[in-house]
Order: sequence, then structure tokens, then C-alpha cells
Amino acid sequence: MYNLTVNNREVSVDVPGDTPLLWVLRDELRLTGTKFGCGVAQCGACTVMMDGMTRRSCVTPIEMADGAFVETIEGLDTPESQAVQAAWVANDVPQCGWCQSGQVVSATALLTEIPQPTDDDIDLSLIHISEPTRQAEIS
Repeated sequence: MYNLTVNNREVSVDVPGDTPLLWVLRDELRLTGTKFGCGVAQCGACTVMMDGMTRRSCVTPIEMADGAFVETIEGLDTPESQAVQAAWVANDVPQCGWCQSGQVVSATALLTEIPQPTDDDIDLSLIHISEPTRQAEIS
């Protein structure tokens, strides 16, 4: 049994320890805003916040999330997330929308950490996020 807080709600799940957090969120908790994309932590569609840091939930076993505070796209409700979502709509960012929830989570995390990011900060957080070295930095 694993216990964690998801979007300010304490939950317990009884799944094998190697079950990816993504599938716990989607299948067990029915939070389907976090998407499966590549399954190897490269595309960012599955990005969530775990204890204040962005995580690729497709490669994060639930045993690593035991006792953690997890925020999904459904739980983001901060001035930063509202600003990001408003900018996404104002600039017609969504295309198919599949990876957008992960991008919104990543952009919100960036603005929470760096309220006035430079172009380089944005590039490192969003554009080059799929590089393995950057993923290690943000995991």
C-alpha cells in the first residue's frame, strides 16, 4: 500500500511498487489530464509536480512517490498556472493538445521558481526539456 497526497487529497493505492505513477494517476485515481506519450521520459506529456519538482510520471515508480505531494494538471490552481493557461489560450498554443498538460505543468514550475525567466531559462525548461541531462537536473 502506498500513501501520497495528490492535488491536496490524501490517497492510498494498492499496486505493485514498480507501477509507474502515470498509470496510478490515470487508472487508479481517474486523473486523465496527465498523458502517456513516449513512455521513456522524453516527450513531457506525463509531467507532474512531485514535492515541488517536475517529474516524468511515466518512469517514476509509485514506490518513489510514497509519502510525496503530487500535483497534476487538474490540481494546478496558482497565479502562475492561471497566467500560463491564459497565455496558452491567448496565443492559440494548443495543437492536438496531447502534450499540453505536461507543458503547462513545466511552464508553471518555471514561473514558480523564476518569476521573470530569461529566454535561456525558458529554453532550458521547455524547449530542451527532453534532453536526458536536463531531465536529470529537474528530476
